[in-house]
Amino acid sequence: MPYTCHFTGKKTSYGKQRTYRGQKVSKGGFGLKPTGITRRSFRPNLQDVTAVVDGRAQRIKVSTNAIRSGLVIKPLKRKFGYTRQQNAAGSKA
Repeated sequence: MPYTCHFTGKKTSYGKQRTYRGQKVSKGGFGLKPTGITRRSFRPNLQDVTAVVDGRAQRIKVSTNAIRSGLVIKPLKRKFGYTRQQNAAGSKA
């Protein structure tokens, strides 16, 4: 399973980490010089979630942004005690 959000499509992006040394010109130095430039990855905050996809429960990777914005619909954990939700689900079907 790729490291990608099922709903938003967020995935790992790449960039550089720069390390500088020297003193700023404004502080009387000769300027900052990059001494080390290394590749790094920016990974999205993905969570493994059981969600309803195409009418059935499925384990998927989802970004926390998608969870907070309400894109993820979680399945009912038990068949009793959710009468309001069951009635709503029954009226849709």
